[in-house]
Amino acid sequence: MSIYDIPVTTGKGEETTLTEHKGKVILVVNTASKCGFAPQFAGLQKLHETYAKQGLSVVGFPSNQFAEQEPLDGDALTRHCQLNHGVTFPLYAKIDVKGASIHPLYSHLTKAAPGFLGSKRIKWNFTKFLIDRSGKVVKRFAPTVTPERIEAHIRKLL
Repeated sequence: MSIYDIPVTTGKGEETTLTEHKGKVILVVNTASKCGFAPQFAGLQKLHETYAKQGLSVVGFPSNQFAEQEPLDGDALTRHCQLNHGVTFPLYAKIDVKGASIHPLYSHLTKAAPGFLGSKRIKWNFTKFLIDRSGKVVKRFAPTVTPERIEAHIRKLL
């Protein structure tokens, strides 16, 4: 199964896939608006603004699995991230990124790019996955790796 075939839900509750991002470099991030890493939204937005015309898609998948740091849903979540963090890149519906109910997208991502010492489990908010234009998962970045530190990797793929 291709990353583009995996069903996802938009922040407005519409069923879709990542097909609209086909042929682009994609940065997938599990987000949480109340997380201590939430200031990374600004760096993600800057990447989006700087490289979207060159073919970068930054996409956020909110999750409430880590200390319940994403209490918001849908339009309320989108508005909060726009007003408080300047986010204009797509935020999809809240999903599970670990455990028995892991979303198929994150099951795919974690198998394709294991973390430290081969761990597949997402350990916290703002874990990032970089996907090339063909849909191949190229690299996984820990939550502590800021968007600015990922920029060089993105430029290589663009």
